[in-house]
Amino acid sequence: MPPTASSPDDLLSQAEALELTGLEFMQSMIDGKNPGPPISVTMGYRLHSVAEGRAEFRGTPEFNVTNPMGTVHGGWYGTLLDSAMACAVMTKVPRGSVYTTLEYKINILRSIPLGVEVACIGVTDHVGRSTGVAHGEIRGIADDKLYATGSTTCIVMKIV
Repeated sequence: MPPTASSPDDLLSQAEALELTGLEFMQSMIDGKNPGPPISVTMGYRLHSVAEGRAEFRGTPEFNVTNPMGTVHGGWYGTLLDSAMACAVMTKVPRGSVYTTLEYKINILRSIPLGVEVACIGVTDHVGRSTGVAHGEIRGIADDKLYATGSTTCIVMKIV
């Protein structure tokens, strides 16, 4: 598994990040040259693969991400889908530009049982000069059950 940032000093500076395309930035996390985000440890998921217009995360919800009823909190689904969909957009962001999520929507179709590993795949629908749109889904790895879907709109901003 690629390393995860444990302090702000572990992350690339903005200048270093702007020298890379979004796809190069994402691939550098897979290659272990650039550490993954600390939220992945907190939430129990990791970047699994990237390609142009596509990002896949995998994770296994455990008790620490449950709501008071003992089921997986909706925020876990949302955070996982936001990561996959927005990172899919990032793979198409050109060198010298940045992006961020403007809005996202999720539909939870069924509860993920604790301890079940899932894959969350984000795929771009459109990435232009100023906006990126993507969709995603969370599926069980062993059973291929569809647990949730989502969509996002991101803003793309040229910095240099």
